[in-house]
Amino acid sequence: MTQAPRILVIRRDNIGDLVCTTPLFSALRARFPDAWLGALVNSYNAPVLAGNDDLSKVIAYTKVKHIDAGQSAWRLLGARFSDLWRLRRMKLDSVILATSSVSARYRSLAAWLAPQTIVGYDAALERAMTGRHEVERVFALAARLGVEGPIPPLKVVPDAAELEHAVRTFPQAPGARVAIHVSARRPAQRWPAERFAELITQLCDTHGARCMLLWAPGPADHAQHPGDNEKSARIRALLGADTPVVSYPTNTLPALIGALAACDCAVLPDGGAMHLAAALGKPVVALFGDSPVERWHPWGVAHRVLRPESRDVKDITVDEVEAAYASLAAEVSAQRSASAPSR
Repeated sequence: MTQAPRILVIRRDNIGDLVCTTPLFSALRARFPDAWLGALVNSYNAPVLAGNDDLSKVIAYTKVKHIDAGQSAWRLLGARFSDLWRLRRMKLDSVILATSSVSARYRSLAAWLAPQTIVGYDAALERAMTGRHEVERVFALAARLGVEGPIPPLKVVPDAAELEHAVRTFPQAPGARVAIHVSARRPAQRWPAERFAELITQLCDTHGARCMLLWAPGPADHAQHPGDNEKSARIRALLGADTPVVSYPTNTLPALIGALAACDCAVLPDGGAMHLAAALGKPVVALFGDSPVERWHPWGVAHRVLRPESRDVKDITVDEVEAAYASLAAEVSAQRSASAPSR
């Protein structure tokens, strides 16, 4: 391959999946500093890559299920075809299908773009990566382009204005700033509102924490984007008026990234927000239900994972989460003390 190849990485699924792909971008940029390096993603997860200087171009399209009222599906489909046609005309050197679950549709798309090579999973690589983390599974594709060495860290860059706004929202008081994200897509990952409220009270009263309550915006019955407005309101109603907690709406992904970046650590279920917190270098207490921990645990940061034998987070107690937080806080404090310069 030339020293200035044209490489397109396709990752069109969820937020956490794209976060786990960012080390691949960093490694490709380090190996091919003069390359054109593009990412084909969807409009839902594209903000994960905002400010990522490893990339030459982010090409985002809107999935039909994400089309809002008033948007023209035909216009969006036309824009998508125009983007793909421009990519085809670039005469790409490589297209990387950055997922181990490569569908025939993805392979057909890659073939239509007519690159010199298509890099993706096969049965042998799938067997070799069984039981490995998603970051490792994606990064394994880099070897097929001659990229070697350790896996770079996750990379997510918060918007400066969103970060500043989130920081200003916290009361000016001592204590750790803890992000509490209460939303999860799958039922087995959803912890009850009453336990979140009890946990927030314990963290504030016992540990002197200040909490930021985060959730997926919208009503629970929204057809396209179900949210947790009602759940967050229920949690807020259960808390005492003096509890130092901030309810922080995040109607956009950049707002969520800014909010997580403003916190010192995060307590939340497995999902996109958990991976964002890890990419921002935040220690994480993660609540796992029926997703595989070995593949999706927080990558590259101090963390605690709680998963009951039932594989349903409803069977995790408040005391277990509080103990995990206390243990994690002690570990992080010890690490900081060990790394502090001696006088």
